[in-house]
Amino acid sequence: MKPTPKDWPRISSAVFYDDPAAAIDWLCSAFGFKVRIKVEGEGGAIVHSELEYGEGLIMVGGASREKSHGSPRSLGGVNTQALMVFVDDVDAHCAHVRAAGATIFAEPADHDYGAEYWTDRSYGAVDPEGHTWWFSQRLRG
Repeated sequence: MKPTPKDWPRISSAVFYDDPAAAIDWLCSAFGFKVRIKVEGEGGAIVHSELEYGEGLIMVGGASREKSHGSPRSLGGVNTQALMVFVDDVDAHCAHVRAAGATIFAEPADHDYGAEYWTDRSYGAVDPEGHTWWFSQRLRG
């Protein structure tokens, strides 16, 4: 397998929002992402963006019926993916995200998958446009 382009993970995801510029700001302030690149077009429209969390990368784009890209909010709440991010302190992260206005649908809890696997502490959140996110902290394994 050939190496990935410099500074790119093997897999990344694109997440679509009705208001991608506002989503980028919210994802950075609430979840802790950092803008790697934000290309703006006419009227401030987001042409391309890349947000980092540690070595992870997501792209945030605009919802577009013509391109078959939608946010859960624009599709009546339908969500076709959930993103998972490992954080250093899941309880502190959850408190910060809750204060930023996310809906917490699963409170922080330990999930023990057995001695031969691992234990994580995780919580689930929904962002303002309805995307599902899981945040986890590895406790054992």
